[in-house]
Amino acid sequence: MGRAVRLLAVALAAAAGGASPVRAGDRIPDYVVVGDGIPAPLEGRAGDPLRGRAIVADRTAGLCLMCHAAPIPEVRQQGDLAPDLAGAGSRWTAAQLRLRLVDARRLNPASIMPPTLKLDGLVRVQARFRDRTILDPQAIEDVVAYLETLR
Repeated sequence: MGRAVRLLAVALAAAAGGASPVRAGDRIPDYVVVGDGIPAPLEGRAGDPLRGRAIVADRTAGLCLMCHAAPIPEVRQQGDLAPDLAGAGSRWTAAQLRLRLVDARRLNPASIMPPTLKLDGLVRVQARFRDRTILDPQAIEDVVAYLETLR
């Protein structure tokens, strides 16, 4: 678990360079959790799978490949701490993927997956990276759209 905690700390620290985080004082969109998912797109906008793939592949944006592997062959070093993203669109619905991205701890309080759209209740975040989310709502929708293509 020590390696996982170190990687998570690095991922959260690097998030400041990511895709347009929501900052303290900005409004995080309301969403409704139904069962094990968030059925409606955040802010009502659909995602773009090409932008989502770029976010997943970019080590300074989504940081996904720090822990996950994905069918993105141009990224050589990929994680093995979390589920492989290949086939994600077959295993989970868009609603389930959305909740896992927004806050996986709603499903598994012991998850090491950092919540990508949360500002409060986070621990061990460097001061200069506090008060910002990892992704903005549109980036989350883009990643969901990409993951849905992985069947």
